[in-house]
Amino acid sequence: MSEMTQTPNSTRTHLWPLAAIAVVAILGGLLLKEFLSFETLAANREALIAMRDANYIAVVLGFIAFYVVVVAFSLPGATVATLTGGFLFGIFPGVLLNVIAATLGAVVIFLAARWGLGDKLAARMDASEGQVKRIKAGIDRNQWEMLFLIRLVPVVPFFVANLVPALVGVPLARYAMTTFLGIIPGALVYTSVGAGLGDVLAAGETPDLGVIFEPHILLPILGLCLLAALPMILRAVRGGAGA
Repeated sequence: MSEMTQTPNSTRTHLWPLAAIAVVAILGGLLLKEFLSFETLAANREALIAMRDANYIAVVLGFIAFYVVVVAFSLPGATVATLTGGFLFGIFPGVLLNVIAATLGAVVIFLAARWGLGDKLAARMDASEGQVKRIKAGIDRNQWEMLFLIRLVPVVPFFVANLVPALVGVPLARYAMTTFLGIIPGALVYTSVGAGLGDVLAAGETPDLGVIFEPHILLPILGLCLLAALPMILRAVRGGAGA
């Protein structure tokens, strides 16, 4: 049976993973916001350090699993999780653990969205005519650049950056690679903040999470965005010149 002749029951079966993520995300936002917070990290910092020192590998695996769940279900606390990675494991391997976990969580929600809606929507866009088809063709021509840009630009919500590629037929391997590489700059900034949390907490202060918008950090990230967008710009210029 083809994708276009699926029964309503089959469609509902495909939608349940995405529906489950949505329900958990809503409940998590209502019930876990205070638990997955900087205050909770500050209150439990000594216990976390003791657990890490007692069984490093188990804590690493537990941290990755926790981070994957936070991202996959779009729970509040992704920033706190990144800070925790830096706090517990230092800049390195903290940044590597943060990037791996965030990428795995993003892949989970990508697969749920693509299985439920993405393949069907992409197929319909390919089969359509006019403006919709031109938009889809433009996205397909610039997939690598667009994927890097939505990861690099700090103002793009992570949840949005996870869903949109699934809805336009981006290949999984390309999505995973650009996610892993594209989130490294931001993850490095927040992991570095987390690595210095010991002194911040000892002073009874809170970390400056707006540091990513400081010129000496934001400008290099914007430079990477420009570099990622350069092939699209060149193609547009050549297309205009050839018109």
